[in-house]
Amino acid sequence: MTDQVNSLEELGQVADAAAPVVEAEIPREPLRDALGRSYATGKRKDAVARVWIKPGSGKVVVNGKEMGKYFARPVLQMILRQPFSVAGVEDQFDVMATVKGGGLSGQAGAVKHGISKALQLYDPGLRGALKAAGFLTRDSRVVERKKYGKRKARRSFQFSKR
Repeated sequence: MTDQVNSLEELGQVADAAAPVVEAEIPREPLRDALGRSYATGKRKDAVARVWIKPGSGKVVVNGKEMGKYFARPVLQMILRQPFSVAGVEDQFDVMATVKGGGLSGQAGAVKHGISKALQLYDPGLRGALKAAGFLTRDSRVVERKKYGKRKARRSFQFSKR
């Protein structure tokens, strides 16, 4: 016990000397294919979307149809545009997506998840904004299974006294 600290300044010097050296964060590399596209898979409920993005004019094609034709409701179209507005890159990327399973709402959420993942793969600098908005997290809520002895997942059969 020969190393005794007598003042706060000495304590600070000892703490600085003992502090572990933290390596700088390794910058992420953009992932793009030979055609300059980034690919990602998005999921929501039972829907699975395969999404490719590339620089362009902001055209979105889902299962071979324009976004306005496939997702007719304005709310679903707004959901698809959210990742671009959060990242600040509206009308800079073309999106080509194929989506299967689930309903329209789940499919819109799956395409949104896929777009977000593909954007952060194309430009890792956008990751912070997308992550802060929660777009890179897969929404794990799915339909609860039906249990035996129940009419639905939790609903009981109607009780009859006589």
